[in-house]
Amino acid sequence: MMWLVTGANGQVGSELKLLLGTSAVYVDRTELDISDELAVKNFLGNNRFEGIINCAAYTAVDKAEDEPEEADKANHLGPKWLAKYGKYIIHISTDYVFDGTSHVPYREDDQTNPVSEYGKTKLAGEKAVMEQAETAIIIRTAWVYSSYGNNFVKTMLRLGRERESLNVVCDQIGSPTYAGDLAKAIVKILPQIHRNRKEIYHFTNEGVCSWYDFAVAIMELAGLPCKVYPIESKNYPFKAKRPYYSVLNKKKIKDVFCLQIRHWRNALSDIV
Repeated sequence: MMWLVTGANGQVGSELKLLLGTSAVYVDRTELDISDELAVKNFLGNNRFEGIINCAAYTAVDKAEDEPEEADKANHLGPKWLAKYGKYIIHISTDYVFDGTSHVPYREDDQTNPVSEYGKTKLAGEKAVMEQAETAIIIRTAWVYSSYGNNFVKTMLRLGRERESLNVVCDQIGSPTYAGDLAKAIVKILPQIHRNRKEIYHFTNEGVCSWYDFAVAIMELAGLPCKVYPIESKNYPFKAKRPYYSVLNKKKIKDVFCLQIRHWRNALSDIV
């Protein structure tokens, strides 16, 4: 039996291709519009899969404020139909389901309270998956980067080569996640998942930093002379509100699946 990987050309999907190889079928939006219920029903009805790993998402946080319906299609309706007709799903979610007012790492059962359209649609997707699927694993992650697609690390490397200095926010705290490490964790837990159970887990690389700290580390590891200066969020023109603190507690996923997770700086050094 094969796995279906949706959002296959994204960061996590691209890493899963390297790990799962021919044991999975990979689709992106051009091959399967997951927000189209009939298309999903027909596709899953015509193909037999062990389960679905849903990496598809609308991740343009600021743009989602102007396009809430588009964000909802990808982040809520898509996971809903995949869970309804696929029954067995591993779904990738986000730290942005929290409001960021905590001062200790968020546990899976902590109260959610998204403060952006992106976060709201992702939370709606989580709820739909839990309602519709027979077997579901939701993995919340944060600050994802890789050598694929658009992400903070690639942007900093590009700007670091083009500019002498940059301003980066210092009052948003979280944990970076290398998509390759997340993909490896997913592959490791696949044979350990219990059928007919629904669980939420948190996964990021170990350690905590601000976006400013993250940017400084990127410049250091890349050997770029670009100076990075800290600024407060109020001085940066974000359209969408971000959680100020969104560190995720990973004890549950480490204990249940015997995972060892490396520090974000070690993971970053590999890709930079």
